[in-house]
Amino acid sequence: MVSAEESNRLDALHRLDLLDTSPGENFDRITRMASQIFDLPIAAISLTDSDRQWFKSRVGVEHSSIPREKAPCAEVAESRDLLVIEDFLTDPCYHDSVLARAGIRFYAGVPLMTRDGFGLGAMCVLGTSPRQAEPSELTALHDLAAMVMSQIELQHAFGRIDPISELPNRTQFFDDLSDLARNDTTKARNIVIVVDLISVEQMNHAVRVMGSAVIDDLVRISARNFRSLIGPHRKAYHIGSTQLAALAPESMNEFAYVNLLRTQTQKLRKLGGPDMIGTVALGIAPFILGELPPSDILRIAQGAAQDARATGKLFQIHSNTSDNAFRRSFMLLRDFEAALQKPSEFSLAYQPRVDLASGRCVGAEALMRWTHPTLGSIAPGEFIPLIERMALATPTTAWVLETAVSQLAQWREMGLELIISVNISSTNLHEADFAARVSQVLARHRVPPEFLELEITETAVMNDAEQALSQLNELAAAGIRLAIDDFGTGYSSLSYLQRLPVHVVKIDRSFMSDIDTDPRQFSLVTMMISMAKHLGHRVVAEGVETQAVLSQLQSTACAEVQGYLFARPLPVNEVASWMRDFNS
Repeated sequence: MVSAEESNRLDALHRLDLLDTSPGENFDRITRMASQIFDLPIAAISLTDSDRQWFKSRVGVEHSSIPREKAPCAEVAESRDLLVIEDFLTDPCYHDSVLARAGIRFYAGVPLMTRDGFGLGAMCVLGTSPRQAEPSELTALHDLAAMVMSQIELQHAFGRIDPISELPNRTQFFDDLSDLARNDTTKARNIVIVVDLISVEQMNHAVRVMGSAVIDDLVRISARNFRSLIGPHRKAYHIGSTQLAALAPESMNEFAYVNLLRTQTQKLRKLGGPDMIGTVALGIAPFILGELPPSDILRIAQGAAQDARATGKLFQIHSNTSDNAFRRSFMLLRDFEAALQKPSEFSLAYQPRVDLASGRCVGAEALMRWTHPTLGSIAPGEFIPLIERMALATPTTAWVLETAVSQLAQWREMGLELIISVNISSTNLHEADFAARVSQVLARHRVPPEFLELEITETAVMNDAEQALSQLNELAAAGIRLAIDDFGTGYSSLSYLQRLPVHVVKIDRSFMSDIDTDPRQFSLVTMMISMAKHLGHRVVAEGVETQAVLSQLQSTACAEVQGYLFARPLPVNEVASWMRDFNS
């Protein structure tokens, strides 16, 4: 099994993209110098891969690689120390090695070391006769190894400069922060600033209208102006597609830095030139050298920039409160996705719906619940919005549908007939096979389609009304009931609402609280119920919590009610007994 240290060493080697590349004259020149200094026929720049020694440059060697086993260069890479073998035939470790059998008698190798302390391989010389190495020769070999590493770093630097901005990229930013921390013994306080040149929405619009070249021009001009603004003694970086970064002047606290930025407000707003597209937002993140990894320092600065953009400010200092909320959201998303693979943490609760005319429970809304293994119960209001913003809505809806329809089938076998409603998202309406998959779930559990109701919010429908209309028509044609949820809280077009094949309109709970005391609120609800009914929809009022509110609704054309007055969302094992008691 490969050790963690060896795995990291190999990763450092592979990231340099040197293995199996063409020979280079700059490397060959160093190899020839090594051969000449030692007056030996063989010299090589040898890189230690997982199972071989590969030669980036070689003199007097026909093969491009040899097996790693019992190769002295591998020992040099692993030990990160000088190795001299004066006579292979008398050496207890290498007397029977491939090199010894090939007639090699002498070896001297110096490690090729990265800045992070990983041994990549060796700068080595070999001879066919036993000999000793003079101190001056070994000093020269060390110098040649340093020249090799300088050449490697120079070549690798071409992958660290962004070709558009001509600024060092994020990788270089991370390395520079690591170097600062490594060389600092005072735990100095520093500040990083991230400049977000344009919002995602603005960038997408600009690319659609003018093409991607306009973003390249924005970055190019902004980088030049930013470099000029911070001065020649500070380094600018290009750390994201449209994000720049720099460190504040030494010994300046964040408040003094904010005051400095205020004097540059106009220049910062127009980094991309007088006709700049987009709106600039700046994030300021104080940090202590060595206390956080560079990736975290950048993350909190980028988060501060997003906070500035969200609040309409030019700049924002990093907030621990905001960062903690972001980290919690990130953790919940990560853990939710993992839980979907084995959803024992999830369950459904069912909130009854009561028919006003008969006073009987005729259905229930399936509501997802999540019990996190360490955080306990997570409120749906916290995790549902996260799911809907990410690519998790599809598998989440699939789990809820499967679980709810399976439970519905069991209740029907027990003689309980009720309609179960399940919430779906706008993402589901963009799945070409969504209607077909819902029908397959119903068929698999032998549940008639009219006993399943799918709820979609008014806003989600109107985000892409034509697409929603197409999908909802397909679902309705399959016999599945459809409902508009949270009616009245979004924006809608009556022309679209009357075209949608929905059976139910659910008026949002926010309209219910004052209808028993506020005549205007009651008039509004009455009008909404009347309008929905005249459009052919069955109306459900959500959030009914008092008898007074219920009495008001009974004087309207409202068909069903749902709320704490009747029951809170019930665990699955309580639904059947509750229904029997309520309907008896």
